[in-house]
Amino acid sequence: MYRAARRIVEKLRLHNHEAFFAGGWVRDFLLGRKPKDIDIVTSARPEEVRRIFPKSTAVGAAFGVILVRSYRRSFEVATFRSEGPYLDGRHPASVSFAGPREDAQRRDFTVNGLFYDPIAERVIDYVHGLADLRRRRIRTIGSAHERFAEDKLRMLRAVRFACTLEFTIAPETMEAIRQHADEILQVSWERIRDELLSILESPGRGRGLDLLQESGLLARILPEVEALRGVPQPPEYHPEGDVFTHTRMALELLRRPSPILALAVLLHDIGKPPCYSEDTQIRFHGHAEQGALMAEQVCRRLRMSNEETARVRDLVHGHLRFMHAREMRPGTLRRFLSLPDIGDHLELHRVDCLSSHKNLENYLFCRRELERMRSEPPLPPRLVTGDDLIAMGYEPGPIFREILGAVEERRLEGSLKTRDEAMAFVRRAFPRAAGSENPA
Repeated sequence: MYRAARRIVEKLRLHNHEAFFAGGWVRDFLLGRKPKDIDIVTSARPEEVRRIFPKSTAVGAAFGVILVRSYRRSFEVATFRSEGPYLDGRHPASVSFAGPREDAQRRDFTVNGLFYDPIAERVIDYVHGLADLRRRRIRTIGSAHERFAEDKLRMLRAVRFACTLEFTIAPETMEAIRQHADEILQVSWERIRDELLSILESPGRGRGLDLLQESGLLARILPEVEALRGVPQPPEYHPEGDVFTHTRMALELLRRPSPILALAVLLHDIGKPPCYSEDTQIRFHGHAEQGALMAEQVCRRLRMSNEETARVRDLVHGHLRFMHAREMRPGTLRRFLSLPDIGDHLELHRVDCLSSHKNLENYLFCRRELERMRSEPPLPPRLVTGDDLIAMGYEPGPIFREILGAVEERRLEGSLKTRDEAMAFVRRAFPRAAGSENPA
């Protein structure tokens, strides 16, 4: 990738244009992190870039961005520019081509405003980004209030960079976020979702949650999680403290989670505040069910897909099922452990335990049972289907799930082995209403 991008810079220089690497690649390269895509900035106007690279494509004509291929890779090449006022909190009202200093000063944070000359192998720093890299600090370029007024999402991006890079946020930048936190709701939920999931995926997700809370952003985008602060728990089961502390600890204990799992862990106890009661001890009766409903609402707000929403909801709803694993009927246990995302369910249970009472007996029991199940030969297809029930004269509806589940549990535990046995069980355990027609 480096060689291909360097070749583009060389060719632009041969035509008497300035050209540098820019943005996140420079930051990550200097930090010793594995850089991602290389963006290139140049003094060449878009039409000149197109002339030098005839097979290039204009992908952001209004901003002077051209897609150039080199060594079978694609790179964005952008003309140095300055920007007019941001009237909508996201897009500049006007763009004009400028020099490298103006281009650096229009960017969001100093650590993202550095250029790198791959020919001379030197850094060009117009914004004191090198000093902030050494101090491991996220600071806006120029006035934080102006940068956040231009694009409200930058407030969340500051948190994301701080937790993914393990940096602090400069005090004046953090104070500006607090003052403008209400304005984050002017950003589309899709953009908020993407930044939030990036925070939750990062190894610094616990610190990210702290920064979201300290900045005031959490209360605006996830008030259900903010509400966990100060909610007490029974100390014999939760010596760690309130529900927010428990949730933060659980997040930190995750091992390379998917965005879905990380979000489910963040939301797994949001049903506790509305279900709180206290007589002789603190109780949260029905909080998993309530939490599942609330988690679904959060996912809808974040514009997540139906499949993603269902997965988060089911993880939240099922996070207490492991408490009863050793008392389950064999068929019920096998059916539970056969869930397609049982790995996520197990990981949520593991971090839930380790962030509270630290008792992993049910977790280890289920892991052993799962390993044993996987070593056994595969089971034959289901003994009874929905079509069979219709042929037997049952009306389609919620009862189908109950019937098929009961048959499947008994098949898994071995008490039903044949189709005839399964049909007889259905007729016996779920008699049809009197007067209904005989089955076909």
